[in-house]
Amino acid sequence: MARHLVIGNGKMLVNLDRNCYIRDVYFPFVGQLNHVGGHACRFGVWSNGDFSWLDDPEWVIELGYIEDSLVTNVTARNDRLGLELQLNDGIHQRECIYLKRVVVRNLSDNEKDVRVFFHHDLMIDGNEVGDTAAFYPANRTLFHYKRSSYFMFNGRSEKGGIYQFSTGIKRFQSAEGTWRDAEDGELMGNSISQGSVDSTISFRTIVPPGNERTIYYWMSVGTDMEEVKRLDQYVQESHPEKLLSRIVIYWNHWLSRVGERFGDLPAHVSRQFKHSLLIVRTQIDERGAILAANDTDILQYNRDHYSYMWPRDGALIADAMSLAGYHGTIASFFHFCGRNLSPEGYLHHKYNPDGTVGSSWHPYVVQGVPRLPIQEDETALVLYALWKDYARHGEIELPQALYSTLIRKASAFLCEYMEPDLGLPKPSYDLWEERYGIWTYTVASVYGGLMAAAYFADLFGDYDRSDQYRVVAEQIKQGIVTHLWDEEAGRYARGIVYQDGRWVKDMTVESSLFGLFEFGVFPAEDDKVSRTMHAISEKLRIHTDVGGIARYTNDYYFRQSDDIDKVPGNPWIICTLWVAGFQIETAKSLDDLAEPRRTLEKVTTFALPGGNLPEQVHPETGSPLSVAPLTWSHATYVSTVCKYVRKRAQLETSDGKG
Repeated sequence: MARHLVIGNGKMLVNLDRNCYIRDVYFPFVGQLNHVGGHACRFGVWSNGDFSWLDDPEWVIELGYIEDSLVTNVTARNDRLGLELQLNDGIHQRECIYLKRVVVRNLSDNEKDVRVFFHHDLMIDGNEVGDTAAFYPANRTLFHYKRSSYFMFNGRSEKGGIYQFSTGIKRFQSAEGTWRDAEDGELMGNSISQGSVDSTISFRTIVPPGNERTIYYWMSVGTDMEEVKRLDQYVQESHPEKLLSRIVIYWNHWLSRVGERFGDLPAHVSRQFKHSLLIVRTQIDERGAILAANDTDILQYNRDHYSYMWPRDGALIADAMSLAGYHGTIASFFHFCGRNLSPEGYLHHKYNPDGTVGSSWHPYVVQGVPRLPIQEDETALVLYALWKDYARHGEIELPQALYSTLIRKASAFLCEYMEPDLGLPKPSYDLWEERYGIWTYTVASVYGGLMAAAYFADLFGDYDRSDQYRVVAEQIKQGIVTHLWDEEAGRYARGIVYQDGRWVKDMTVESSLFGLFEFGVFPAEDDKVSRTMHAISEKLRIHTDVGGIARYTNDYYFRQSDDIDKVPGNPWIICTLWVAGFQIETAKSLDDLAEPRRTLEKVTTFALPGGNLPEQVHPETGSPLSVAPLTWSHATYVSTVCKYVRKRAQLETSDGKG
């Protein structure tokens, strides 16, 4: 369950699997709609009478990207066919055009007649009803369409454009699809099909022994026929080779602002850092939504997906990108939150990329009692991240534009949504979306959000509101010490829940309590915080060669082991990096950075071939679990590297080594 190669431009996102098959095409929003839906758009080769799809085990495939770019760099070798392919995929930085270069190398002593086949298994707008696939003779392309979604396919070799084509019926009665027609090296040329349809096109080249030839393939995506025809013409006039080169150059320049100063971090860590920045960028829609993940294989477990914007994930991802210097990349996220804040001043559980409210499992009523179905940290963290961004970059126009519509409204809600007897926020759902109560992580985030609002109010001379926000924040800080600290355990509780007429502590060891220092409630050196973080590091560590830190004791999600003492839960990348973040924050000497440096190196081993990080990994094998790539994992890696480099520079200066 993973997407090994991900490319996009903020309008369009394409995911490929380990076999270089397109598995997801999102348009017109990143994360919405998916016009492939996880099905396999196959890619295969016929040579001198032999045929092979790239998912055949006889192919040896090495996945990767051209350095510092969002253009893939893949080699696929098949000794039986005597061929090696070099594959480069990219999406134009501005237009909705997917480009692919296939360099065919003849490893044999004989000339080879080679035909490369591209199969299109589309389910336009997310379903297979009423699609049309047809050959368009005016520009010799093949296109699929339904309503306002059009996909036009074309390409070229030294022999010319499309060699053969066919359209047909798929997954209906006995019809498997046109990909079966390709396996004899010939396509029958059916020019139109309607309903549940697919298509396949081929390109032909003659490759002398020990030589190579190049085939180009592209897909133009738009809202009507004229748009995709225009994009197809643009590719032909500009030449796909030049366009791919420009994509590489664009992303090289986009990454240039992070520089090359990474202290003593090894090259594979800095490469992962840069790749993580690029992957995060692919998951940000240009209209503001920051998507959690777009791996549709998760559908097989719950018939739902991660192609939503959780405001929490979005806020923490935006904070990481801001820390790395990408204010402009995430400014639209805050406008998205401002547009979609509820009239009451809170953000909903999650959102679709177009701003509509996403699916949810939080009920509005439980045992006859109404309940607000929110995770309050999602509202608070947007304010926190917005202030952190302003503090770093000093761009006052963004918070000024959002002061009345987002900052004041959300802060008013946070001030009102309080349990007066406790001095703590009222119950809501936890950050893992699993349980209802007053959670230490959520409480810490509300403190951080209200202090951010106070700073903004000061910035704009709104001192009455600033005083109000600070008073409530101070109540929360005192409430944390009074109600959430457990002296017997010597650490903070995960939270408190209301049972049988009283508040009861939940003492489960919980990794998210890093929020107590991360969101500014207490310094990381605070004794209670330190004892809590050491308990997390000790009790949630996975005692296998894989290592890492679990979410909490006895985590059930994708559980792989019942040996809770050895494996309290699967290792999560974000949780592992939270502990590293605490170690960085409290480091007093360069030697204290050795352990978080090892963690940053370790996390690179959790990446899939190509560099994409999953949500969690198997505690025994290290193989990816749940979705991949997870945007939050990549953003947390970015944030941790930034903090490490900054802290090392500070320590070197204090030691007189700067």
